[in-house]
Amino acid sequence: MSDTFIAHNDKYVASFDKGDLKLDVPNKKVVVVTCMDARIDPATQVGLGLGDAHILRNAGASAREALRSIIVSQRFLGVREVAIIHHTDCGLFSFELDNIEDRIKSEHPGNSGVAQAVDNVDFSALYLYKNLEDSVDGDVKWLKANPLLEEGTVVTGWVQDTTTGKVMVPIPHEPE
Repeated sequence: MSDTFIAHNDKYVASFDKGDLKLDVPNKKVVVVTCMDARIDPATQVGLGLGDAHILRNAGASAREALRSIIVSQRFLGVREVAIIHHTDCGLFSFELDNIEDRIKSEHPGNSGVAQAVDNVDFSALYLYKNLEDSVDGDVKWLKANPLLEEGTVVTGWVQDTTTGKVMVPIPHEPE
């Protein structure tokens, strides 16, 4: 795959006209936290262009895992809105994630370097929720209650249907 990156990048460069974007973007002052799932194209799905938003992707769209980047985005670039977008058919609800630490260690028996590295990774966010609505609602509530978020930050939670591409509010959230 990496052998095609250069050819595709050459095509991208040929029509690239955003070289004048400055560091003080994102223009819309929003961070989107979404899953790393390859079926998701978060900017295109909600109408964001290059320079409009910070897009943070991780396994399960974990707000906890994205917090450090959200803080930087707020403190240095003025972001005041966070949209958390989870999705249907998420691997976190279908994979056997219980004891992922033990699984990795067992694949490298006796390797203390691997064991120590695994112990230094916080996998806890993977085990927090057992269903989609609870995961979105839990991340929204956790983020809204986090004292490191700038006062007045708008936090919303969404679900993207991987079958239709539709993005929708999964459950009612309290007004800001």
